[in-house]
Amino acid sequence: MEAFLVSTGVVALGEMGDKTQLLAIVLAAMFRKPVPIVLGILAATLLNHAAAGAAGGWVAAALGPDVLRWVIGASFLAMAAWMLIPDKIDEDEVTREKPRFGVFGTTLVAFFLAEMGDKTQIATVALAARYTDIVQVVIGTTLGMMLANVPAVFLGDRIAKKVSMRLVHAISAAIFGVLGVLTLLNAGKLF
Repeated sequence: MEAFLVSTGVVALGEMGDKTQLLAIVLAAMFRKPVPIVLGILAATLLNHAAAGAAGGWVAAALGPDVLRWVIGASFLAMAAWMLIPDKIDEDEVTREKPRFGVFGTTLVAFFLAEMGDKTQIATVALAARYTDIVQVVIGTTLGMMLANVPAVFLGDRIAKKVSMRLVHAISAAIFGVLGVLTLLNAGKLF
């Protein structure tokens, strides 16, 4: 249960103001069809995070507990620093034409590609390496993505104008920093 809760919270906060959340707002404004957009986000996230979870499980098995602790601790600290860098989306990344693959397909492809090498994908790898229950990590990180992006699809700019992204990113950075320090200080086991 800890893997699920930590994964959900970390990704939900980390996704606030992320480029994929901005992409959700852009897609919602372009297509005005929230259901296929939400379903596309869900499918893309499940595929992307399942692959990231598998990679994290492989890393955990390949490195062993001592090296893994240092890698995960350093990864969490790097994520804390990365959270302080705001994301933006280029207008060129989103087409203004009628979608070739429909709203669902366009969202699926756009989100899957946008998540490649993104903060939340890297966090999923680190969390899957940290926790032995990869399924709980993937479910948690996917739920975190949905918690951040579904409101963006339905409420878009209204949320962005009222929530301080700088504060959300600072809180996310602090959480990743605490996780990194706790991991590095706990020599006997992870957490």
